Amino acid sequence: MTTTRRKFLTTSALGGAAALAAPAVHAQSTIRWRLQTYAGAALGAQVAKPAIDMFNAIAGDEMQIDLFYADQLVPTEELFQAMQRGTIDAVQSDDDSMLSPTEVTVFGGYFPFASRFSLDVPALFYDWGLNEIWAEEYAKVGVKHISAGSWDPCHFITTSPINSLADMEGKRVFTFPTAGRFLSQFGVVPVTVPWEDVEIALQTREIDGVAWCGITEAYEVGWADICSHFLTNNISGAWIGHFFANMDRWNDLPEHLQKLMATCFEQSHYYRQHWYWAGEARLRTEGDKLELTSIADDEWATVETAARDFWEEIAAESETKAKVVEIFRNYNAAMDKAGRPYRNI
Repeated sequence: MTTTRRKFLTTSALGGAAALAAPAVHAQSTIRWRLQTYAGAALGAQVAKPAIDMFNAIAGDEMQIDLFYADQLVPTEELFQAMQRGTIDAVQSDDDSMLSPTEVTVFGGYFPFASRFSLDVPALFYDWGLNEIWAEEYAKVGVKHISAGSWDPCHFITTSPINSLADMEGKRVFTFPTAGRFLSQFGVVPVTVPWEDVEIALQTREIDGVAWCGITEAYEVGWADICSHFLTNNISGAWIGHFFANMDRWNDLPEHLQKLMATCFEQSHYYRQHWYWAGEARLRTEGDKLELTSIADDEWATVETAARDFWEEIAAESETKAKVVEIFRNYNAAMDKAGRPYRNI
């Protein structure tokens, strides 16, 4: 029953070593990232949350991503800078609205008539070379371009009808920088307000409408409750959006977590593609909040012609922009030549 001095020292040494060693076994704390999306909470529940929830469920204690919606941490136009500094680890946005300092920023969001259908976006990125250009441009500024995907087409959703190009004159519209630059030649007045303030701006008639989305989003976020009309003519077949990350934080991740994140984000692109595609048709035919109007094809053709002139204007600005425009030009020519179902001509 007596404990010898030698036994006591031996037991204590083993116990102490075990106590010191235990924290090293469990020292791996959960990696936490902060991702902010361009979308407000209502829309973010569709375009961002499912992917983040999926990643968190699979990654478990190894890593968790905290999701923040439009303007919660920083204003949308400061998203890039915050991510570049590492204030935010990752971002879901288009290049244009977060003011990325790259040669491809002008093509983010809605580049006029660059696409006709949502499938055009992944085809352009993963089969026609845009993905490599984006990866290179963002690597230059310390940002990882994770993936690109398509959202909805761009339509006018307004508080008064548009039946002709003349009806666009003087319309104060919330839209993307490049789309606004293009549309201003038709008398549209681009207005910039925080995304979360768009609803109030519509209610107070600070703006007359939006050229920001399709009909699915208008219903989802409540703009269809305030606006009255939806123009079926669109200036683009799909919004081009992306997932990005701070390059240093991305490189710090184990490879399997990088692959898991990319996979979950790719699933998000797929989900959005069919969610928007189905919603656009269903709400045009079954929705009762917005009256549909159209501009005659021959008149709208002048807008499409102006878009091709706009492409050349952008291409003249730099070698990289010219390369992207050339891909858009060649791709659309191939789709026109292929005919149905790629293009209904």
